Amino acid sequence: MAEIVSHELTFQIEGMHCGACIQRVTRALNQVPDTQVDEVRVGAARVHADTQAPDAYIAAIRKAGYEAHLVE
Repeated sequence: MAEIVSHELTFQIEGMHCGACIQRVTRALNQVPDTQVDEVRVGAARVHADTQAPDAYIAAIRKAGYEAHLVE
């Protein structure tokens, strides 16, 4: 059986300013399948995922009300 490789993805997030923002983004990221949310702080989030494609995470963050982009 093939080993599933987990990728670390880090996002810069605009518009966050408080603990409620952190909770909102954390909940949104936890809704993305096959994701382990490692850290969410004001302005950034880090996840481990089975895929390197950031689109689902950016969409989830946008749905929560924030703009985000992948940090290379």
